[in-house]
Amino acid sequence: MPAGFALVRDGGLTVLTIPSFTATGAVAHAFTTRRAGVSPAPFDSLNLDFKVGDDPEHVISNRDRVCRMLGAGLDRLAAADQVHGDRVLSVDLSHAGRGARSREDALPGVDALVTATPGLVLSSYYADCVPLFFLDPRRRVIALAHAGWKGSVLRIGAKTVRHMEESHGCRADDILAAIGPSIGPCCYEVDEAVMAGVEKCLSGESGCAVPGRPDRWQLNLPELNRRILLQAGVRAENITLSGYCTACRQDLFFSHRGQGGRTGRMASVLMLKGD
Repeated sequence: MPAGFALVRDGGLTVLTIPSFTATGAVAHAFTTRRAGVSPAPFDSLNLDFKVGDDPEHVISNRDRVCRMLGAGLDRLAAADQVHGDRVLSVDLSHAGRGARSREDALPGVDALVTATPGLVLSSYYADCVPLFFLDPRRRVIALAHAGWKGSVLRIGAKTVRHMEESHGCRADDILAAIGPSIGPCCYEVDEAVMAGVEKCLSGESGCAVPGRPDRWQLNLPELNRRILLQAGVRAENITLSGYCTACRQDLFFSHRGQGGRTGRMASVLMLKGD
């Protein structure tokens, strides 16, 4: 597997980038941290989601900073109203601005966005769930997917790959993928119901969880998603894992579990550059 994400300063923001994506020269992208925004505690300070109780004007200001870092305006951002499902949607410039300034006009019921349109900023929002990034540098197609445990066991990563193949002519073995910061197995305890879903998802394959307290397991969501991507045909050498646990690194990241449910959200953002 390639080396992990790079922690960089860009446009006054502290963000993570994916070396394999950067090397293509095809995209502008980042996974944000909680630093260098305008939101007050407990959303301090680069909160990027409207649904947590932060002042909407703070969210808009923070989102504008992130878009400007990518070289785009906020009117080019597309955001979904994530529901922990498995719906994948292709978007183009007709979707630019959807969900950018309010939750009310976000793309409903969607957890993965795909585009072949340069200049459109895909976005997705997190505070422990797994961010999935996709880039086909040959076909010039990109995607983001949001994978909590529900989306993971619904195999949203594999469904995003299949959508890229069927709707955009991509090949799985051309796709670069990255698995961003999320809650790690060190901090993520689940029950039997969740484990039943994991085992069904992987057809009985083991190795993504270890026993913890009675009837509890420590689940490795990044590894679960890596295996799902491998089963979808993505090559192991094309998958980058960040190596960060959001609950362990609350100096860098918001964590829903780590902060008792009242906290902000990071974002994954991804934009194809022009030809």
